[in-house]
Amino acid sequence: MTRISVDVNDEWLDAAREVLGTDSKVATINAALREFAVRKQAKELIAALDAVEMDFTGSAEAWRYGGGRDLSKLAERAREDRSA
Repeated sequence: MTRISVDVNDEWLDAAREVLGTDSKVATINAALREFAVRKQAKELIAALDAVEMDFTGSAEAWRYGGGRDLSKLAERAREDRSA
């Protein structure tokens, strides 16, 4: 772990503490840094999944007892929602 001394905007720190539900300055800063690291990983994961062509044709019939959902338009709908 790295120990640093920084000047931090108190209003931003208080706002972050409220959103993150942390109880100390150190916990708030660490939670905020973790949130940004997780966001970066999520963006990379989504980009990797978006790069793969998926075929959901026949997905409604793929589950036993007719309980499947038709996912054939899933990718198309997801791309439409993003552009909105």
